[in-house]
Amino acid sequence: MKFVGESPESTYRAALKSGRFQIQNCGACTSHIFPPRITCPACGASDLHWQPARGSGTVYSCTIVNRKAEQGGPYNVVIVDLDEGVRMMSHVTGFGSEEVPLDTRVTAKIEADTCRLVFTAEAQA
Repeated sequence: MKFVGESPESTYRAALKSGRFQIQNCGACTSHIFPPRITCPACGASDLHWQPARGSGTVYSCTIVNRKAEQGGPYNVVIVDLDEGVRMMSHVTGFGSEEVPLDTRVTAKIEADTCRLVFTAEAQA
């Protein structure tokens, strides 16, 4: 299969730049897909469509990346189980260098200055 056109990653990033968080959905088997791809990892179909993500999920895993203070200091990196059933790596704001408790409910937001998708704990949303 030869792919022609804008890459799925470029489409995803362009949506973030315009303030939209989208994930793909397979027209053949209805699976949700992330990270962006050209074929469905569940069934192999290329009938993929973009849809708005609900933007909510649960922290599955967390680690802390340690950096020197002059480089911004430590920060958390999480894997979030989105409500659509896919996982994505991100950051939960408001926790600094603390580990984010597993199973914390989170809501996505797009940082305006970086167009980066991050999460906030729902109690902080």
